[in-house]
This record gives sequence, structure tokens and C-alpha cells, in this order.
Amino acid sequence: QVDMAAMVQLFGYVDVTDTGFIVAALSIAFNPFFWNVVARWEHKTQALSQTFGSPRAACYCLGAVILVLNCVRSHCFTEAMRSQPKLEGWDCHWTYYSGLAISAVGTLFVISSFLALGFTGTFLGDYFGILMEEKVTSFPFSILDNPMYWGSTAIYLGWSLMHASPAGLLLTAVVAISYTIAVLYEGPFTEEIYRRKQKGGKSK
Repeated sequence: QVDMAAMVQLFGYVDVTDTGFIVAALSIAFNPFFWNVVARWEHKTQALSQTFGSPRAACYCLGAVILVLNCVRSHCFTEAMRSQPKLEGWDCHWTYYSGLAISAVGTLFVISSFLALGFTGTFLGDYFGILMEEKVTSFPFSILDNPMYWGSTAIYLGWSLMHASPAGLLLTAVVAISYTIAVLYEGPFTEEIYRRKQKGGKSK
């Protein structure tokens, strides 16, 4: 069971009304909302593909925007941690190196996911009609569903521990919740795209 007294003490260090914290939380929630809305709009209208001349060019453009937004999110996250107090009991070598190890594992998942999927596979290419031939089952997908999302969450968790930051831990929880909602939203829709592809292939 969770020690509620410890949780209250931990988050007693966090000022959730601080402007930097609010901006960080909003940036975390906004990113998956943005790319899902834009990708579904593209899938329905092909407006981006028509504007940029091809689905691949449009996908690369959206991917570039997502990368910029992720950099902004990380900056806001870091600034929110720096503006709030550290947890003194965690400000030690053991916590720092534990966080570093967790971030390293998260980075491994993110990079290996990108290498397995490629740019268009990573950045919603299936919504642009750029479909993969078959489901990716190699590492890290062989051991974890949605390793890109959970690897990113692990990076933020490790970063928070390295800074002994209760604010960072709370924002990491926001990251995890945002990605959980994104998975629930994206998963069935993506499966439907590939189901239609298989159905179309069989009917030929």
C-alpha cells in the first residue's frame, strides 16, 4: 500500500500554482493532443499531403513540429523543477545515479524504437497512408508495448530523481497519464487502419 503520509509530505514540496509548473503541465498534456488531432485530421482530409505535395513530405513536416514541441516540453519541465525546492533526503549520489540509470534505459527504448520504426513509422506515417509492411516485433517491441512512450516517461522520471525534484516526479506522473490516454486513443484507430489495409489486400 502507498504510504499516504509520505505522499503528502513529498508533494507538500510542490507549488502547483506556480506559473512554471502550470506551463510545464500544459505543455506535457498539449503535445499528444496536438499530434493526434492533426494526424486524424490529415487521415480524414489529406490536407497536409496536398499542401506539401506528398504524404511523406507532410509527415516529415509534422515530425519536425513534434520534435520542436518536445524540446519545448523538456525545457518547461526542467525550468519547473529548478524553480521549486529539492527533496533534501534524495539529494545524494545514490539517487542521482539511480536516476541516471533509469534515464539511460529510457533513452535506449526511445532510440531503439526510432531505429525499428524509422522516421515515418515513429511520427504517425500510417495516418498519412505510409503503412509498414508488417507489425514491428523486434527489440524493444519484443519486451514492451509502446516503448517510445514509456522510454520517454522513464527519461523524465530519471531526470526528476537526478534533480531530487518532487515537482519533477509529479510532472512525470502527468507525462505517464498523458501517454496512457494517447495509447487508448491511438491504438484502436491505428489497428483499424491496418485492418482495412489487410482487408483491401485480400479483396484484390
